[in-house]
Amino acid sequence: MPLSFSGHCLCGAVGFRAQGPSLWMAHCHCQRCQRAHGAAFVTWVGWTTAQVTWQDPQQALHWYLAEATGAERGFCRHCGSPMAFRSPRYPGELHLARALFDGPLDRPPESHAFHASHVDWVHVAEELPVDEDPPEAS
Repeated sequence: MPLSFSGHCLCGAVGFRAQGPSLWMAHCHCQRCQRAHGAAFVTWVGWTTAQVTWQDPQQALHWYLAEATGAERGFCRHCGSPMAFRSPRYPGELHLARALFDGPLDRPPESHAFHASHVDWVHVAEELPVDEDPPEAS
């Protein structure tokens, strides 16, 4: 039986269900994620697009397109919660913000991506592999 995980935005207008297993989980320190989330880093969980179904009866999920890269960031147009990321660089993948899931997932964070652009005012004590400059994705 496949694993199933669910989550939603702050106001609950947009929900999702992801059928496991997830592909990966990582902390992203790129400047685009920092700005989009207003945070030092964002923890993403990777899924194939086919693994994720949206519950969006009010059509509140909106996608912002970064024309320079073709990447898109999904957010709730009601509460503003940043929810998802997809990019031509990662065809067939959908990245969901870990903090939006309702409970535990099938894996912990496995690495720090784009660590070369990490902020100097947060120090993470965990010891995970560091990828200083993977190909720019966001």
